[in-house]
Amino acid sequence: MKPRNGFFNRILGAALLLAAYASPAFSDEAASVASPAQFSKLDGAGVYSHVCQGCHMSQGQGAKGAGSYPALAQDPNLASAPYIVLTVLKGRRNMPAFGLGSHGEDKRAVELTDAQIADVANYVRSHFGNHYGDSVSEKDVAGLHQQP
Repeated sequence: MKPRNGFFNRILGAALLLAAYASPAFSDEAASVASPAQFSKLDGAGVYSHVCQGCHMSQGQGAKGAGSYPALAQDPNLASAPYIVLTVLKGRRNMPAFGLGSHGEDKRAVELTDAQIADVANYVRSHFGNHYGDSVSEKDVAGLHQQP
């Protein structure tokens, strides 16, 4: 059976044209989402939706599949504010660290300020069936930088 070169070439050409137009949009979007200036405008819910939701899901239910991402919904571990702050700040198990300056050579991860970490910790601790009323401050996060 002889291949239809004309048809194949039209499909290939269309795919390359689409890729040429789509690539800048995707790279601009990725750059703007990963920029510290973009994140500085987000509250705890915004940080959760842009950074955490991809693994922990929209309702904090967690996921299993290619990896295992723990549920944050009704999580008794969140009763301890330092637990969630240190998890976001320094990472835990396979979760990366999101605190400023904690990445070493790995520049692919998002870096959050202490205020952003406090905001997202407060958001997670007060949503998804969690009702932990004590809030975390930027100063509390700063005080945990030296913890192991």
